[in-house]
Amino acid sequence: MFDPEMIALLRAILNEVCEDLPQYETGVRAHVASKILEAATRGESSIENLKRIGKAALATAPTMWR
Repeated sequence: MFDPEMIALLRAILNEVCEDLPQYETGVRAHVASKILEAATRGESSIENLKRIGKAALATAPTMWR
């Protein structure tokens, strides 16, 4: 599906978006990852847009963290 370079980019974006998220919030991280992955699967490749999508997913994720 994705080449190793794209996978590394998606992982880096996920890590950046979730850098302040506590480790135990794995469900939130999975939610953010799925939204970033959905966008990439639809053809989104802009780093800034993928970050924006990830941040929006983080802001709307159901959690007790906020």
